[in-house]
Amino acid sequence: MTTTFKLVKSLGAAALATAAICAAVPASAQEARIAAVNSERILRDSQPAKAAQVKLEQEFSKRDRELQDMAQKIKGMADKLDKDTAVLADSDRQRRQREVADLDREFQRKQREFREDLNQRRNEELAQVLERANRVIRQLAEQRKYDLIVQEAVYVNPRIDITDDVMKVLNAGGK
Repeated sequence: MTTTFKLVKSLGAAALATAAICAAVPASAQEARIAAVNSERILRDSQPAKAAQVKLEQEFSKRDRELQDMAQKIKGMADKLDKDTAVLADSDRQRRQREVADLDREFQRKQREFREDLNQRRNEELAQVLERANRVIRQLAEQRKYDLIVQEAVYVNPRIDITDDVMKVLNAGGK
């Protein structure tokens, strides 16, 4: 039901945009000026996006190393337990199994928190990049007198793709 609703909503939005363009451009007027931007490419390849990625790596590298060290410790404890199982008393074996299981649960919790924190910060950083990109897109639209700029499309003719222009302004530090 929700997929159908989304499809109807997106088709309705496309039909509304088409109708708005047709209504805004009388038959005797010039054609509508349309451009397209690849937001995914901007979020992947622009200097602000790359700077955000470096910032995130620096911010989260210490926690990542701690998790890797913890995983190695758990593996070492589990390997030692496997090796010593035959010579351990039942109580010692159960105690060490419990220690490994407790440490593994703590590791899983810390890893989950790490992923959640990283995803939240990544979303915040990318939202800032996208906000800057949208300002640049609006600026280019006004300067070049575009009637419509599409950010997501199934197909874009390279002739109307202005992604490189947006990235040049973003990479130059444009606002």
